[in-house]
Amino acid sequence: MSNWISEQAIKPWQILADCEVLQPTGQHGATSSFIGTMRDFSERENLEKMVLEHYPQMTERYLAKLEKLARCRWPLQDCVIVHRVGDILPGDPIVVIGCWSAHRRAAIDACDWLIEELKHNAPFWKKEFGPEGAHWVEQNTDGHSLGNKP
Repeated sequence: MSNWISEQAIKPWQILADCEVLQPTGQHGATSSFIGTMRDFSERENLEKMVLEHYPQMTERYLAKLEKLARCRWPLQDCVIVHRVGDILPGDPIVVIGCWSAHRRAAIDACDWLIEELKHNAPFWKKEFGPEGAHWVEQNTDGHSLGNKP
């Protein structure tokens, strides 16, 4: 499908709905999606905003590479990745991923792999702002390790 970077607010459910209507009827049996939003905490509490920076051409190439790798690893019929940059407030959507496949396992695994790759390797730089001032984020949380906690 496509992937892009947005400097404007994104509407994840609208993006997914717009992509869904483009899917051939009866071709996919599963859609897996991920929507990430900004929290008001990370290593610090009471975050007021975040600025997400990137190098446009580098980041666009990286998103295209991720989509291509996901299509090679799983039998996806379609895929969309949209990532927000710029000033982001708590509750604002940051990223939306959608994967369509004939089977649920491929759609789920591809979506999971895409967000983890994005979080750990995509060329984005986060600067968080809160009561303690500004702080550059050095690394993202590992979504897989957090999922194993009771």
